[in-house]
Amino acid sequence: MTAADRIVRTIAADISARPEQARAAIELIDSGATVPFIARYRKEATGGLDDGQLRLLEERLTYLRELEARRAAVLDSIRTQGKATAELEAKIEAAASKAELEDIYLPYRPKRRTKAEIARERGLGPLAQAIIEDRSSAPAELALGFLSAEIADAKAAQDGARDILAEGFAENADLVGELRAYMQDKAVLRARLVEGKAEAGAKFSDYFDHAERFSGVAGHRALAMLRGRNEDVLTLDIEVDADSEGPFKPTELIVARHYAIRPQDGPADAFLMEVARFAWRAKLSLHLSLDLMNALRERAEAEAIEVFARNLKDLLLAAPAGAKATMGLDPGIRTGVKVAVVDATGKLLETSTVYPFQPRNDVRGAQAELSRLMRAHKVELVAIGNGTASRETEKLVAELLDALPAPKPLKVIVSEAGASVYSASAQAAAEMPDLDVSLRGAASIARRLQDPLAELVKIEPKAIGVGQYQHDVNQAKLAKALDAVVEDAVNAVGVDLNTASAPLLARVSGLGASLAQAIVLHREQRGPFASRKALLEVARLGPRAFELSAGFLRIRDGDEPLDACGVHPEAYGVARKIIKACGRDLRALMGDARTLKALDPAKFADERFGLPTVRDILIELEKPGRDPRPEFRTASFAEGIDDISDLKPGMTLEGTVTNVANFGAFVDVGVHQDGLVHVSQLADRFVKDPAEVVKAGQVVKVRVLEVDLKRKRISLTMRKDGAAPARAQETRFAPAARDERRPKTEQRAGGDGALAAALAEAMRRR
Repeated sequence: MTAADRIVRTIAADISARPEQARAAIELIDSGATVPFIARYRKEATGGLDDGQLRLLEERLTYLRELEARRAAVLDSIRTQGKATAELEAKIEAAASKAELEDIYLPYRPKRRTKAEIARERGLGPLAQAIIEDRSSAPAELALGFLSAEIADAKAAQDGARDILAEGFAENADLVGELRAYMQDKAVLRARLVEGKAEAGAKFSDYFDHAERFSGVAGHRALAMLRGRNEDVLTLDIEVDADSEGPFKPTELIVARHYAIRPQDGPADAFLMEVARFAWRAKLSLHLSLDLMNALRERAEAEAIEVFARNLKDLLLAAPAGAKATMGLDPGIRTGVKVAVVDATGKLLETSTVYPFQPRNDVRGAQAELSRLMRAHKVELVAIGNGTASRETEKLVAELLDALPAPKPLKVIVSEAGASVYSASAQAAAEMPDLDVSLRGAASIARRLQDPLAELVKIEPKAIGVGQYQHDVNQAKLAKALDAVVEDAVNAVGVDLNTASAPLLARVSGLGASLAQAIVLHREQRGPFASRKALLEVARLGPRAFELSAGFLRIRDGDEPLDACGVHPEAYGVARKIIKACGRDLRALMGDARTLKALDPAKFADERFGLPTVRDILIELEKPGRDPRPEFRTASFAEGIDDISDLKPGMTLEGTVTNVANFGAFVDVGVHQDGLVHVSQLADRFVKDPAEVVKAGQVVKVRVLEVDLKRKRISLTMRKDGAAPARAQETRFAPAARDERRPKTEQRAGGDGALAAALAEAMRRR
C-alpha cells in the first residue's frame, strides 16, 4: 500500500466516510479549494461531506503527511546504517502514530556516547548477550571471562553488562508501548505547593495538595495545574504504583515479564531483575512520565481550543439586530460615557462624550445630549457596553427613554470583548482616522449590535476572549482553529459585496486581505458592483478566485436576480431550467415555497450537477439570501438589580451566556460580574458537555443559588427541581467582578484571569 493510499484509508475511517469521498476531498484541498467551497459547492465530488468532516480531514491530512515524511526519513536512516530487516520495516510501515514510530526508531537514533556504548567498546556486548540467553550460569562467573586492562573485576564487567541490557530494555518499542498504556490507565497526577508560595499562588489553592487518576484529569484542571507549575507555585509529578506492596513494583514486573525473567529462578534471573528495576527507575520512568505529561498538555490544549472555537462560532453567528440607526455607548465613570451614532449601514454619523457620573454628575446634561442625538439621527437601537458603569449607564438611558414619546429606541447590553483591541488597530484608524481611540470603541459597540459577525471579524479572534486558558495553549494551533471558525461563519452567512468591509471580505472563500482591499478600492473608484461577473474586472482577481468566492457574495437589486442568493454562477443554467419549468418570472418565483417544493429535483439533475446541487438551488430559490442566524432577542435585566449586593438566593433572573467552558457556563445577569452555572446545575438531568444545553450569546433564565460578597462570586442554577448539586460536582462561585478583575482595557482584550479564578473555585469541593 502506498503512503497516499494509507492516508486516504486512515482519514476515511477518522471522518466516517468512504475512501473515495476522502480521496476526492483531498484532491480538492490540494488544488487550493477552501473548506466552505468544497462543503457547499462540491457535494457531488465528496458525497456530501460537511464542513465539520472536512475540517477534521484537513487537520488529519496535515498530521498524516508529516507522519509519512517522518516514516520515510526513519526508514532511510535505518537502511543507511545497514540495520534494516523485513520484520523491522514491516513494523515501521504499520506504525499508526508519531509516538509509535519514534518508539521503534529509538534504538537506531543517533545518540551521544552512553555508558552502554562505552561498555560495548570495552567488549562487554557478548557478556550482556550471554546473561540474557544463558539463565543457568551465574553472571559473576560469566563476567570473569571479560576482564581486561579497562575491566578490573567482575563487578565492573557486570555493571557494563547491566548498562547495555538496561538500554536495550528502555529502547524496546513493544515494552515501551505496554508501559505507556499501563501508566495511562493506572498513574496518578499529583500537584503540591512549592514551599513559601502559598500567598503568591493563592489562586491555585485547590491544587496545593491534589491528586487524581491521570486518565481522568479534565483539560481545564490540567491547564490550571500546568500554569501553576509554570508560575513556580506548584510541582507536578506523575506517580505510578506508589502504594504497591511487595519487593517489586508492577511496572518492574512488566519489564521482567517481557524478557521472561523470574526473580526466584537463580542468580541470572536475580541479576536480570535488578537490571529491570534499574531500567525502569533510571530510564523508562522518566522518559514515559515526560511523554505522558506532554500528551496531557496536548490533550488539554486541544480541548481548550475546541471550547474557544465553539464559543467563538456561537458569538459570530449571534442574531443581528439589523440595519437600523444605532447609538453606541462605551460606559465610563471618571472619563465619561463615550457616544457614537452610526447609520443603518454602520457609517459613523456623530460622536460625543457625556459625564453623568462622578466627579461631574451631569445627569441632565448627559440625557439632554443623548436625547438630541436620538432625535437628530432617528436612532432605533441603543447599544450599551457591558464594562465598568454598564448598569449605571443602562439606568440613565432607561430614565431617558421613559420620558420619550413612542416609538422608543430599544436598549441592549452588548459585550465589549475585544473592543479596545479593535479601537487601537490599524483597521480602526483607517476607518475612523480623525477619531479618538475611545470613541472608536463606542462605534464598534454600536456596529456589533447591528451585525456581530461583520464587526467581530475586524478583531483578532483571540482577543474576543471566550475561551479557557487561551494564553496557555499552542498559539499557532489556536490561531488556525479560530481562523477556520471565522471563515466558516462568514461563508455560512454570506457577504454583501457592495457594503462589506475589507476585513469581512478577506474572510470570504478564495479572497484574502489583498484581494479584499482590491475589491473595496474598485468599489470606491467605480461604484457598486452591478453583478457578480463584474468581480472579474477587479485587479488580480482571476477565474480561480472568482470560482471560490462568487457563491458566497451577494448583490441586492443587481442586474442578475440570482446574484442575491447562494446559487453559484456556475449553476445558473440549472436554476434557469427550474425557472423555465415553472413558467414564472424569476423574481416572482423566488420565495414561492409551495411551487418550488412541488418540483422533482431529479428532473433537473445532469452529469455535472447532481441531486445535492439541485436541492440546494431549490432551497436558495425558496428562501433567497437566507441567513442561518437566529432571530434577534435580548435579555431583560431585572430592574433594581444592578450590583452583586442586590442579589439574594432564590431570585430568578434573565441573563446572557457570555462563555461556555467544560465545567459550566458563565451568565451575565447585569451586576458587573458573570455568575457561574456549573455543569451539574445546567439541567434536571445529567449533562456531560455544557454545549449540549447552552451556547455563547444565548438568553437564559437562572436562579441564584449562592452569593459571596467578599469574593464577589455568584453561583447560579438553571435546574427546575431546586435540588442542590451533587457533592462531587458542586461548584459554588463565579468569577470576580469585571471591573475588579483587571483594568478595563485589559479586560476587553479578552484575557482569562477571571476564568482562572472561577476554575479554582469550580474544583474546590470536587
